[in-house]
Amino acid sequence: MSATDTKKKRDAEATRKRILEAAKKEFAKNGLGGARVDEIADRAKANKRMIYHYFGSKEDLFRAVLEAAYLHIRNAEKRLELDNLPADEALEKLVKFTWDYYLKHPEFITLVNSENLHRARHLKDAETIADATMGLVAMVEKILLRGQEQGIFRDGIDSVQLNITIAAIGYYYLTNRFTGSILFKRDMMNPEALEERLSFNVETIMRLVRA
Repeated sequence: MSATDTKKKRDAEATRKRILEAAKKEFAKNGLGGARVDEIADRAKANKRMIYHYFGSKEDLFRAVLEAAYLHIRNAEKRLELDNLPADEALEKLVKFTWDYYLKHPEFITLVNSENLHRARHLKDAETIADATMGLVAMVEKILLRGQEQGIFRDGIDSVQLNITIAAIGYYYLTNRFTGSILFKRDMMNPEALEERLSFNVETIMRLVRA
C-alpha cells in the first residue's frame, strides 16, 4: 500500500469515527425518528453524501451506533479481568462497574430505550452483539460456579437472570430519576443519593447470591 493510499485510509477511518460520534450524540438526544442527518453532518464536519457513502441510510447509521455502543460496554467488561478475583469481589466489581458505566455513558441508556421503542429491529441481525453478550453471561456463570465451589454462593442461580437484575437495578433508577425525584420527594442525582443507591445495589445482588 502506498503512502497516499495509507493516508486516504486513515482519513476515511477518521471521518467514519467522527460521524459515528456525532450520530451517537444526535440519536441519544432525539432518538431515531427525531435525529437529523444534517445535524449529524454538521457535528461531524462532514457532509450528507459522506454519511450515506459510509453507512447507507439513517437507519443503517443508527444500527452502527447501537452496535458500537453495545460492543463498547462489553469490551469494557472484559477489561475488568474478573476471572482473576475471588468470586464475591468479582461480582461486586461488576455491579459497581455497571452502575458507574451508566452514569458516565448516559447515551447508552437512551440508545437502548430508543431501540426498544423500535422492538429491537436493528439488533435482530447483529450477531457480534449477541455473541459479546453471551460472553458476559459466560463470565458471570464462571463467577457463580467459583462462588459455589468456594461455598459462598448458593446453587441454582440463572446467570442470564442475574445479568438482567444487575442491569435493571441501575437502569431503572436512572431512567426514572426525574419522575422519581418528584414522586419520592428527593434529589435522586445528588452525590449522596447516588452513593446510597450504589451501596443498595451491591447489597441487593450479594444477598441474592450468597449461600
